[in-house]
Amino acid sequence: MHGVTQPATVLGRPIRVLLMLTSLHGGGAERVAVHLLNQLDPKRFDVRMGLLRKAGPYLEHVEDMDRLLVAPDGEEHFNYDGPNSAQYAPGKLIGSAVRAPLAFRRMVKEARPDVAMSFLKGTNLLAWLALMGLGEERPRWIAREGNNVLAVVEEEAPNPLIKRTSLRLTRRAYRRADAVLANSSDMAEGLVRDLELDPAKMRMINNPIDLAGIAAAKDEPIPGAPARPYILTAGRLEYQKGHEVLIRAFAASGVWRTHALVILGKGSRLGELHRLAAQLGIGEYVRFIGFVGNPYAWMARADLFVLPSRWEGFPTVAAEALACGAPLLMTDCSFGPRDVIEPGVSGELVPVDNEIALSAAIAQLIADPERRARMRTAGLKRVKRFAVDAMVDNYARLFAEMAPERVAAD
Repeated sequence: MHGVTQPATVLGRPIRVLLMLTSLHGGGAERVAVHLLNQLDPKRFDVRMGLLRKAGPYLEHVEDMDRLLVAPDGEEHFNYDGPNSAQYAPGKLIGSAVRAPLAFRRMVKEARPDVAMSFLKGTNLLAWLALMGLGEERPRWIAREGNNVLAVVEEEAPNPLIKRTSLRLTRRAYRRADAVLANSSDMAEGLVRDLELDPAKMRMINNPIDLAGIAAAKDEPIPGAPARPYILTAGRLEYQKGHEVLIRAFAASGVWRTHALVILGKGSRLGELHRLAAQLGIGEYVRFIGFVGNPYAWMARADLFVLPSRWEGFPTVAAEALACGAPLLMTDCSFGPRDVIEPGVSGELVPVDNEIALSAAIAQLIADPERRARMRTAGLKRVKRFAVDAMVDNYARLFAEMAPERVAAD
């Protein structure tokens, strides 16, 4: 691996690592997992990925399918796509509380990892249950969090009792982890505070950005692009992402007279957002494209990339937009935007849920191409710190640190 000077092994063999996810649907977490599966040095790490469902757009990026462990009957029992609140339907709860931990437990027994890393709150809770009572067979466990836990609990819980229960279980689970990994600096601080964690267990690694892959993909053609210049956003069409605030801000800004608003992504709020754009009289200028395999070509041609999220963990899509040369406007949400940009230099921040401030910033930036050009140059320089090789090296160090009885080979 680049930058790693001491290969680590366990008792003279590669360190076994198991990455635990529900599926390869989603965004930043799934990309990170695939990067690690593909790029960790096989002489040092024997990496497997455990999935409850063999599904999701990032499957096509997995280079060795033999490294996947998949739960049987996953499509029947573990279809968790959609808004978080849907997980509290009785059938989902039964699947989560009983079948899913057993499935992960079988994967642990098969892979016999030295280190297991689970991704995001729901999977972290399942991993906690799966690892209970394993004794000497239990691997060292890293609970990786990539989102604002308090905001997720608030959104997903259908009533106060479930909210309190969910938060209590989350605290208990994360305290049992051997390490808790955040993907932004302010998230690491927030997790220690909100979940009352031991600061000594906290680690932080920003999400990796595949700069070479983005450079190769960003100049590809984009069929269906609007005939006029456009502002772009990308993300799941769910409450967290704040698309309705952006649509209202776009309407109020007057920028629709010269630009389209292009929205990449799919989700449960598609119909609602369509109706809102029509009600505001800008329906013909708002384009809902859905999921695209190459968002980078869209980013590279955008006059402005806007991320109106109510909360994040590390907004990977924003860093990818920087890598494409898109000027960046984000809400100052918890967590991650201030890791991605230096406000006022490589991007701009506005308050969360403030369509007046967002509208004004959109109008000002579109009216000032020289300012956008300066942001573009600064953004391309800043995003180099998130290069995938450096981030994978950081994970290699973490896995070597966490592996029991590790020895360094010369």
